[in-house]
Amino acid sequence: MPIANPPVDVVTIAVFLFLVTLASYFLGQYLAAVFSGKLHWNPMIRLEKALFYFIDTSTDHEDSWQGYARDLLIFNAIGFCILFLVLIIQGILPLNPQHVSGFPLSQALNIAVSFTTNTNWQVYSGETAASYLTQMIGFTVQNFLSAATGLCIAVAVMRGLTRKTTDRIGNFWVDMIRAVLYVLIPLAFIATIVLLSQGVIQNLDPSLTISGYGDAGPQTIAMGPVASQEAIKMLGTNGGGFFNANSAHPYENPTPFTNLFEIILILLIPASLPFMFGTLSGKRKQGFAIYIAMLVLFIAAVGMLYSAELSGNPALVSQGVPGVSMEGKEVRFGLAGSILFSASTTAAANGAVNTMHDSLAPLGGLVPLFLILVGEVVFGGIGSGFATMIAFVIVAVFIAGLMIGRTPEYLAKKIEIFEMKMALITILVPSILVLVFTGIALVVTDGLAGIFNPGPHGLSEVVYAFASMANNNGSAFAGLNAASPFYALTGALVMVVGRFMPAIAMLALAGSLAKKKTIPAGTGTLPTASPSFIIWLVAVILIIGALTFFPFFAMGPIAEHLSLLGGI
Repeated sequence: MPIANPPVDVVTIAVFLFLVTLASYFLGQYLAAVFSGKLHWNPMIRLEKALFYFIDTSTDHEDSWQGYARDLLIFNAIGFCILFLVLIIQGILPLNPQHVSGFPLSQALNIAVSFTTNTNWQVYSGETAASYLTQMIGFTVQNFLSAATGLCIAVAVMRGLTRKTTDRIGNFWVDMIRAVLYVLIPLAFIATIVLLSQGVIQNLDPSLTISGYGDAGPQTIAMGPVASQEAIKMLGTNGGGFFNANSAHPYENPTPFTNLFEIILILLIPASLPFMFGTLSGKRKQGFAIYIAMLVLFIAAVGMLYSAELSGNPALVSQGVPGVSMEGKEVRFGLAGSILFSASTTAAANGAVNTMHDSLAPLGGLVPLFLILVGEVVFGGIGSGFATMIAFVIVAVFIAGLMIGRTPEYLAKKIEIFEMKMALITILVPSILVLVFTGIALVVTDGLAGIFNPGPHGLSEVVYAFASMANNNGSAFAGLNAASPFYALTGALVMVVGRFMPAIAMLALAGSLAKKKTIPAGTGTLPTASPSFIIWLVAVILIIGALTFFPFFAMGPIAEHLSLLGGI
């Protein structure tokens, strides 16, 4: 099997996109039924009612955006505290066959924040530093809960857009329970069975020590409950790997089939949310428009990344040695399987990797970096990506309204100064975090000490790290001492602010829109489901991303590419 075959690869990518679109469309209809209360899946209905009774809530009780945000923050704070405690005392807890000790406080703080915020930035090696109990009741549980939190944010935003003359946007506890019971657990169970059938391991056995071949020494092979964590890791756009090699490890991702299956899992729920929105709003074209905008950006990213990696290393090409750049890639996946995974994991704020992003060609590495920096809107993280895309839609509508001299409207509601403020907070807070903390890291001693590579590539590694943490991605360029107290503590702060400040802003935006009356469309109303608006929305996303970070792109990946071309 050739490493790269462009005609076959194009067909593979096209089939993949068709499968994602088809599956996400039907899942979107299912999600709309779940969160509108029209679906009562019999095996779960009694458990749902029992949980409602236990936490003293019901579907009849709904909150304002302030109450929804309060409950969301309380729930996540409790989850953080439990995980933080487990990480510190894991050495005395059961299911620890390798006898690993508890994490240092700075690392435990970073890890607990990381998994609570759906970032899954990893400053540890899973197979050697975390016990089985930590992996199961710590990481896997938070993979479900952080994903459900993001889904709740998206649902609340949809209610704000579709309701009128009310200050109620839903009940967080009801949405959380339904997200877990009706969506994440069933899909993760199915995904786990599929992965098990393909060779992903699931056991509680201690690590195996085997004799080496020939003169090679003994080798330790890690074991563990991988399949159950792998399923929700991909489905919930979490990304934290059981193994340090993540989805490049054969026990997490053994075959080309599992590779394609896992990429579909990454995009499945984020891609279904526009269709869900179209169904709930009663205006399916609005959902299709958002999906098409996401798809256009994704296809462009895949094409650029494939082209950059197919062209090979610029330094070698300039010396007359062409060829596909396969450094850091798994031969069993080939070029298409590698770049499709890289584009999907950074577009959807997942962060799992089957390829070493640090080894991508400079212009190839620019693509996942850009996908992260534009604010996880190209499908984006589960729930949070859709919410951020709505923020961009609000900005696009507002700018277009100013240009044509009309009052900005979206879904028959006026977009005013408060909505613009909340949308801009959602878009700009992650960008500000990246710029500020990258600047700090480049001037303080502890920050500079953690950079292992000098020059443009070192800059790219720092920018990528803070971009990944600020935008809930979790992947890395490596080449950085991420476990040092400086990066662990600053990273924890960036992850908390980057997750919850935009979330609160979008809930506030939803609450404001829910109060508004709808107004009849006039001759000057901007059609937000038209091809021209889709093009305009894509342009706004690209312009904001390019203007904000072009200096970093110029000093990092572009400068590195030019230096390699020049043989430097």
